[in-house]
Amino acid sequence: MRTTTGLFVLVSVLAALQPAAAAEQRSSLPWSAPATTQIIVEDRKFRSGDAELSGTLYMPLSGKPVAAVVVTHSASSPLRGASLYDHLKTVLPALGIAVFAYDRRGSGQSGTKDAGGNFTILADDAIAAAKSLKTDPRIDPRRIGTWGLSQGGWISPLAASRSPDIAFVIAVSAPVVTADVQMIFSSTNHLKANGYSKADIDQMVAARKAVDNYMRGTVSRAEAQAKLDGIKTKPWFKYLYMGETFRDREVSGWRKEIENDPLKNLEAVTVPILVLYGTDDAVVPVADSAERLKSVAPRMPKMQVHVIAGADHAMQMSADLKTSLDPKHDGTERPDSPEYFALLSSWLAAQGLVGR
Repeated sequence: MRTTTGLFVLVSVLAALQPAAAAEQRSSLPWSAPATTQIIVEDRKFRSGDAELSGTLYMPLSGKPVAAVVVTHSASSPLRGASLYDHLKTVLPALGIAVFAYDRRGSGQSGTKDAGGNFTILADDAIAAAKSLKTDPRIDPRRIGTWGLSQGGWISPLAASRSPDIAFVIAVSAPVVTADVQMIFSSTNHLKANGYSKADIDQMVAARKAVDNYMRGTVSRAEAQAKLDGIKTKPWFKYLYMGETFRDREVSGWRKEIENDPLKNLEAVTVPILVLYGTDDAVVPVADSAERLKSVAPRMPKMQVHVIAGADHAMQMSADLKTSLDPKHDGTERPDSPEYFALLSSWLAAQGLVGR
């Protein structure tokens, strides 16, 4: 068993680091052998509430029903074709696991109306995707789980807490703090990485807190807008990921986000869950998140938590801090940490999900 699992891990790491185009080019060479893993790629649609969503299934050719993973989205990668998800489409089928990636509602081919910051809607979309896979005889309906990174790491546990159709959860770089705390941490590191002063950081934090407190009903809209107006011309404003104004708190998606405590969602998960962080994550407060998870670990025997040396928010080791925090690179991330691939593969094997 150890030898087989180790082989799977090695195959996964090597496969994930090879660009798909290069692999396709090599397979056309006259001396090439056929690949051991044959992948069937199928576009398919499914309904979630009043929305029709569109995705792509990556199905390993197998003589028996296989496990499957539904991909939930990071905030900056709403499309199924995002580079962030490419490694899953290579690694998991090599392990005998299907992957279903879809366009988040309001993006790509999944309509024009988004979830408005409502994580419950996004979680229910993932549940609907899992239910649609259960009708496919090539997929084992008892072994369908979710994978999500960053915001997706919030959505995946929430989906599992709301439905028995989710059999396991993989949450990567998921902040176990509320969204307002996470964004202040992230924006502070963005400004630090780009050499801005403590005074700039203090001004940024004050503006963010004013908007957040307006959403909580403790600060007037005029006061919060004035704080925002005071920084909107700053060269570092883009690192806040905020607009120059904000919606009324009664309809604001941001209010919905900051009122959601991810720890409560995690505590409600009863299926096996793998939580992965990188030591060099400047977007998520890993130390605080790990500490909060430690507090609930005795009540969650099926949860495993690992902090991966040298990995950033997207499980990359190759990107320097300033590059990884540059907004122009959002949506272009490609995980490349060997430890991440090894832990992901070995955990899936330990759960009995690997099979060919």
